[in-house]
Amino acid sequence: MTRLVDTWGRRKTTTHQRRGVVGGTVLFLSLAYSSVGWSQALPSEPKAAVSSSSQLDFRPAGRAGWFLSAYRAPVVRPSRSQNSDLVSNLHHDGKLSLTLQDAIQLAIENNFDVELQRYDRGFAATEILRAKGGGQLRGVPTTVGELPSGEGGPGEPLLTTVGGYSPVLQLPSSAADLATITGTQSDLSILSPTPFSSGPNVPQFDPSVAATVGLTQLDYPQSDAFATGSNYFSSHSLSAGVGYTQGFSTGTLLNATFTSNRVNEASTRLNLNPFTTGALNVTITQPLLRGFGIHVNRRFIHIAKNEDSIAKETFAQQLISTISDTTRLYWDLVSLQQDLQVKRESLEAAERLYKDTKNEVDLGTQAPVDLTSALAQVASNRQAYINSEGMVLQQELLLKEVLTRKGISEPALAAASIIAITPIESPNSETIEPLGTLLDKAMKQRPDLVLAQEQEDSTRSVLKGSHNALLPQLNLVASMQNNGGAGLASANVAAGGATPPPSNLTGGYGSMLGQVFKRDYPDYSVGAQLNIPIHNRIARADAARDELQYRQSEVRVQQLHSQVRLQVGNAFIAVQQAQESYKAAVEARTLQVQALDVERAKFEAGVATAYEFLQYQSSLAEAKSAEVTALGVYAKAKTALQRAVGSTLADNNVTVDDAYSNRSAQGQSPAKP
Repeated sequence: MTRLVDTWGRRKTTTHQRRGVVGGTVLFLSLAYSSVGWSQALPSEPKAAVSSSSQLDFRPAGRAGWFLSAYRAPVVRPSRSQNSDLVSNLHHDGKLSLTLQDAIQLAIENNFDVELQRYDRGFAATEILRAKGGGQLRGVPTTVGELPSGEGGPGEPLLTTVGGYSPVLQLPSSAADLATITGTQSDLSILSPTPFSSGPNVPQFDPSVAATVGLTQLDYPQSDAFATGSNYFSSHSLSAGVGYTQGFSTGTLLNATFTSNRVNEASTRLNLNPFTTGALNVTITQPLLRGFGIHVNRRFIHIAKNEDSIAKETFAQQLISTISDTTRLYWDLVSLQQDLQVKRESLEAAERLYKDTKNEVDLGTQAPVDLTSALAQVASNRQAYINSEGMVLQQELLLKEVLTRKGISEPALAAASIIAITPIESPNSETIEPLGTLLDKAMKQRPDLVLAQEQEDSTRSVLKGSHNALLPQLNLVASMQNNGGAGLASANVAAGGATPPPSNLTGGYGSMLGQVFKRDYPDYSVGAQLNIPIHNRIARADAARDELQYRQSEVRVQQLHSQVRLQVGNAFIAVQQAQESYKAAVEARTLQVQALDVERAKFEAGVATAYEFLQYQSSLAEAKSAEVTALGVYAKAKTALQRAVGSTLADNNVTVDDAYSNRSAQGQSPAKP
């Protein structure tokens, strides 16, 4: 009866302990679930955002604190959909007054291609973080957006049509017709689209901790009382364990576990009951062939750092592309507005000539046919003016869309006319650096060349992995385990019915821990694991293909250098030709003015007819338009040379870091989505 009461008391105590453990476990899991759910919440709707120096912030935020900060999503600031303050500052009285520098600054602040590239640098930051944790890379984009070509200057159709110039308004009917208002993309990557092999697995550098807890209760009858002293078996156990795993750059894998189990059985045969056991195990696995080496296991970290540089150079190339295209569109607008002024003056001159001819016809000094010729010239000049005005309006529309976020969706901006303030400088006083000097600058300044070199270096790091994967797998495994156990003397021992247990095994949980850490009962093991793939054809094929793709990248780098030389040489020739063409156009316009003055004197003296005078007047208008076009071509050729050399940013006082931070937009009013 005493044993039964004692057993029942222990069972009751164990039940309370079990309920406490279960309740604590449920509470812990509930808190963990709520914390994880809170940390994994989806991004909310975009809120008011102020430009900052980075699109991504890995610092902990919110109420998580240091403990839960690693389990919360990093902060990514909301995107901005409003125009920068510079737009409103330049918009007055229904006009948008723009200098070239204003247009460039607006493009940096508001252009979508530039904004998209700002996120790519955030991608590179995640690559570094992922590689340092031991993960494989996901890659960063190397695509650069190009702005639409626009009208292209005076003399072009309103919308580009296949077949050339048409003097009347053309409506777009195919994709080719939309070329002037549709941007393009170019990929700067020199790598093959086929991915490289992953190579041997990289250890998980981020340590992980795993914990388990379990409660077990066994109650059942049995036919034989020999094992427990009765026909009833009852066992209550509480087990727990914690493990720590971490990989290192040498390929070493460390695994440490501690397990403990407390058992309380309703048995008269046990000397110690309840009895607690524990074990501390440390296992080290060290690769000796495949997977061995710091350079092999840290290759993704090296590649991720290269990708950070690649993302920066891609952003720089995007800036060059956007600024160069913006400059080209701006000079086209300047030329179109100047040509519109020429067309306006020609129309006014034709209207004056028509009035003078009409007076002469009324006086009988001119034939009526001359009046018809003068009226036809007015109609022709009016059509030319309408076409020129349409090109100006379309160029303004395009600039509004590429320089602002809202574009013509804002009525005030849609109705505003753009006043291009910066004139095109005459090329007469400009000198061009020698071609050799320009080529040297291009090889040092072009971001796409630096980007190609970074990609080639990353490819060499990939080869380290594919070559290491050729080796057999030989791992050295060493393990050490310390064991311990302690319990309380059972009632059977106290009654003298069993042999007393050793004193060092008598005690509680502390006694068991003392045995473990004093290493009273140690276990040791050491061994090797060898895996030799016969033929090894998969690894050999991967290594060969990676080597071939690396050689391809070397050729593409050489090809890129050739393209750069061709671009610089072509732009150099274009600037020289544009200078000479402008000089010829100025000379032709000067001679046409002189010829028109002579013809005007002859017309006023009655020697020349109105038809002949109209021919000279038309020739002068064409000469003026040709001069405007030649000046615009020179400005665009100079812009193209700056881009080919890679000096666009320096020539326009733009730094990559300032453009990435968008510092000119900082301090502006919070943007509304």
